[in-house]
Amino acid sequence: MQLILVESPTKAKTISKFLGRGYKVMASFGHVMDLPERNFGVDIKNNFKPTYVLIPKAKERIKEIKKEAKKAKLVILSTDPDREGEAIAYHLVHLLKLGRKKPYWRITFHEITEKAIKEALKNPRKIDMNLVSAQQARRILDRIVGYKLSPLLWKKVAKGLSAGRVQSVAVRLIVEREREIQRFVPQEYWTIEAILKKEKEFRAILTKKDGKKIPELGIKSEKEAKKIVEELKGAKFKVLKVERKERKRNPPEPFMTSTMQQTLATKFGWPAEKTMQIAQQLYEMGYITYMRTDSLNLSDLALEMAKKFIVKNFTENYYQLRKYKTKSKVAQEAHEAIRPTDVERTPEILEGKLNSQQLKLYDLIWRRFLACQMKEAIFDQTRVEIEAKNYEFLATGQILKFDGFLKVYPMKFEEEELPELKKGETLELVKILPAQHFTQPPPRYTEASLIKELEKHGIGRPSTYAPILATIQERNYVKKDEKKRFYPTAVGILVNDLLVKHFPEIVNISFTAKMEDNLDKIANGEKNWVEVLREFYEPFKENLEKKYKEIRGAGILERTDKKCPKCGAQLLVRVSKYGRFLACSNYPKCKYTFDLENSTGILCPKCKKGEIMKRKSKKGKVFWGCSNYPKCEFVLWEKPTGENCPKCNFPLVEREKGKIECSNKKCNFSIAE
Repeated sequence: MQLILVESPTKAKTISKFLGRGYKVMASFGHVMDLPERNFGVDIKNNFKPTYVLIPKAKERIKEIKKEAKKAKLVILSTDPDREGEAIAYHLVHLLKLGRKKPYWRITFHEITEKAIKEALKNPRKIDMNLVSAQQARRILDRIVGYKLSPLLWKKVAKGLSAGRVQSVAVRLIVEREREIQRFVPQEYWTIEAILKKEKEFRAILTKKDGKKIPELGIKSEKEAKKIVEELKGAKFKVLKVERKERKRNPPEPFMTSTMQQTLATKFGWPAEKTMQIAQQLYEMGYITYMRTDSLNLSDLALEMAKKFIVKNFTENYYQLRKYKTKSKVAQEAHEAIRPTDVERTPEILEGKLNSQQLKLYDLIWRRFLACQMKEAIFDQTRVEIEAKNYEFLATGQILKFDGFLKVYPMKFEEEELPELKKGETLELVKILPAQHFTQPPPRYTEASLIKELEKHGIGRPSTYAPILATIQERNYVKKDEKKRFYPTAVGILVNDLLVKHFPEIVNISFTAKMEDNLDKIANGEKNWVEVLREFYEPFKENLEKKYKEIRGAGILERTDKKCPKCGAQLLVRVSKYGRFLACSNYPKCKYTFDLENSTGILCPKCKKGEIMKRKSKKGKVFWGCSNYPKCEFVLWEKPTGENCPKCNFPLVEREKGKIECSNKKCNFSIAE
């Protein structure tokens, strides 16, 4: 018997289908070893030697795997084809004592198909220590920053805060964008449109005066706009020039991790983490290729598969061979873009086998793959210049002539057909429309635009985008507004500003990008992992020691003129990992605090001592409970209005459809909106 080890039970089940009785496939359930939770686990003096320990939750699983490994003639390590997968394989070799008495193979594949697995079994190799070293270097770097910098934040700002090497850069981008928005001063400008008619109405926008272009913000006031409208009174609108040309629109590239996350965030509002979870399921079921990749490459087999499908289903007119070049210098997480393993498995065929979310993602991957091997869409574009006195207007229109890739991958475009116009003819003026506008500030980052920005600067890699976004939210450094756009919290701004001022290299975009590049070079065998860590650690350690002495009062946001109700001392606005709060300046002698983020100012009706506070359950559900918990366990599951019931004095709460009711179950008071 040969034992094959993978990460997940779904992957194990899919692989088992393709192999005979001579194989047993088992799952490790992800990582099996890591640096210890409760101590540093890195011997800096001894070339950054890590101490790995068995992850507690993996203990029982490893016992089962060891039993089966003893019976097996050969252990085949088939974890994912990236750094994390290589590290898992390396730790399994260590735990199972493979290599000396018990032989092992390491195999990799980028799609879970019978052909790919059998091909991989013909080409086994040993553990790639360059990949392991790159993963280890990243893990140790993050441990150094987390373990060494976080205690400084606890001491100088607030307990429970933490700093992350790459996450801190993401927070910085969000903070800087928020400040751009706050600094932004809107500028007024006006546009002038003419509604013209020849058989049907169409629009033309004012673009020139006296043969010179009107700048984008050229008409700056209502007065200027009115003057132009006045001057155009009685003007004849005459066609000056008609230009017709073909415009081609190329299909989008096949998906890689970042573009898949961006597209799903834009199209369905999915967080990157959710997209990756569902993509992982599809990969492990054998329906798509490996989902952590920054490669745009497609295998010859995949290209041939796409060609056959397109020619058969849409005719040869729709097919065009396209090969894409990967933009990143080192696309090393996988060898192919994300694509279906079998294009004949259409979304319609899989409808009964996938749940609705899996089907949504598969459908997009399938369509994007086909589209990237199809001809461009062709539009007939018309551009008409129209003169009126000493002014010129421009009308544009386009109609779709050949749908090309849009046949399978619909995209938004404006289709507007202008009437047949000829040079010299006069048009009927229906009306002139002046319109006021104001310049807009840059938008807050969405998940899609933040991933795009990180990728643009070379920060993070396919496996890290989703965890970065999840971590900065879990730490309460950023939140999302009602449009699902990121904004920084008070604590996020405070920590960012401290890091920018005192640890500029940690939040420096080019420094972080260079570190990512170094990790790629370690993976390729071009750099030594110990040297990379040493280059980072020495100046970091020196600066850290200096900052422990320098930083004073970083946790104070402002001093107020309010007095402490307990001792009469001045109250300060401080920050914790949960947000802003009032604290007595006489701390630790006086421990009075008042939560400015989540306190409602409503007295608890049960104990008459505590205050109703906004809280979150372990499952993330919002509720309102007594600040005197656990002594008082009063809870509301609906938002209190701030008013008390006129009948029983319990808090009134907001219920569905604008209904306001008493929170006391024994009281029937309610107000319908």
